[in-house]
Amino acid sequence: MEEPARMIHRPSRAAAAFAASVALSASGLAAASSHREAPAIARDPAADNTDLYAWVEGSNLVILASYIPLEEPASGPNFHGFSDDVLYEVHIARGPSSLEDALTYQFRFSTTPYGAADPAGLAPAPSGGNEFFSQLAGAEQTYTVTKIEGGASTVILAGAPVAPPNIGRRTNQLAYQITGGGYPAFATSSKFLKQMTGGEGRAWVGPRDDSFYADLGHGSDLAGLCPLLAAPNPSCTARDNLAGFNVHTLALEIPLAIANGGSEPTAGPSDQQTLGIWASASRRKVRILRANGKEDGLGPWVQVSRVGLPLINTWIIGLQDKDRYNRAHPRDDLANFGAYFLNPILVRDAEFAGLYRAGQPLAGLDPEALKQNRTDLIDTFNLKPARLGGHSLETVGDVLRIDLGMPSGFPNGRALVAGADHEQTDVTDALLTLLLTGAPGATAGDGVAANDARFLPAFPYLATAWEGATQGHFKP
Repeated sequence: MEEPARMIHRPSRAAAAFAASVALSASGLAAASSHREAPAIARDPAADNTDLYAWVEGSNLVILASYIPLEEPASGPNFHGFSDDVLYEVHIARGPSSLEDALTYQFRFSTTPYGAADPAGLAPAPSGGNEFFSQLAGAEQTYTVTKIEGGASTVILAGAPVAPPNIGRRTNQLAYQITGGGYPAFATSSKFLKQMTGGEGRAWVGPRDDSFYADLGHGSDLAGLCPLLAAPNPSCTARDNLAGFNVHTLALEIPLAIANGGSEPTAGPSDQQTLGIWASASRRKVRILRANGKEDGLGPWVQVSRVGLPLINTWIIGLQDKDRYNRAHPRDDLANFGAYFLNPILVRDAEFAGLYRAGQPLAGLDPEALKQNRTDLIDTFNLKPARLGGHSLETVGDVLRIDLGMPSGFPNGRALVAGADHEQTDVTDALLTLLLTGAPGATAGDGVAANDARFLPAFPYLATAWEGATQGHFKP
């Protein structure tokens, strides 16, 4: 495995500012799905995977890979965005016997610099770099999508614009020059919703509402989730702590025949048409920060973040190994981290917090049996139970499995309900139940059952990014 990326500093104020960046601690039991779940990636939000969705919608495979957790919409004058120095990738493995990439979609970004202007000049806005408001300063970001299959690389989309942040109505009118439909229609218009060449499908990139919903506050307080505490418990009201936040999303809509290696999938379970999907972010092994604040990358790419199944690094991998996990390939998960899957720490933490004591909702369960030899976890993630098609997949790793011939619902994919405010399966409740009770039909959730916004009825499905001027994560 490659060693982590290193940075060589040139003496400068910019370098000193970078060195003084503050490490955000990894949250405990109930961090959202891969939102700042590991200590190192918490310091690098532009490369931090958040959520991954993948499901069959009609004749297409939809993949939504989000990054940059907990974006406050009112974060101007410089707003969140993808990094030109990060390689973002969506990986697809095929069949039962390999987790190596059969398909890879690489996203690279390019941002135009602010135009130069004389600070002493009195030129009317917009005035290039001589400007307070970033939306008037002239920088635009575009992206390129490269498809890698069978060792061949093909650019299937080049110079596509990234949808801009949702700042407010004055920006819409004066800077974006939106003439009708407002920001929601503008952000998903043909300007940003792009067909990829050769019938490869469609892509969309930009800010969206953070579609994950969970009670982070109570969960991080040593598993104090409201439904897991003895009733009556009037002081405990479940809250969606992700409400009002945005993320940045890479959205792909891929024809099923392309995803399946050239043929349409058949109805019914099949190991051969089962995919393993995951997303990652990588940085150059060596980074040089110049005196002017610009950064140069040298050497090979080194993976710094990844996500497949929701909440694996958050709830299953121990704090000591979370950064190592982010750098690893799913093919090595069983060898490197198998003990975490077989002996879930979460059960021990829940026992320490008293959730299995008499009078508590989990009383009567045997935590000793739930602490060890949890082959049921691996079987579920590999779709082995009869209710999941009875698959016989030979590989084990943190990938989102999806059998293209079966209805998409976690753990067979992760589907949003188009036009609704929830996922097909509440993955927080499903995983908590599986981990803490060992019984998929039981209920051990966080008390938050819906997103704070409704999903779109069509691609790219995720709800419109919250507006910084009038919305966001705040209380009036």
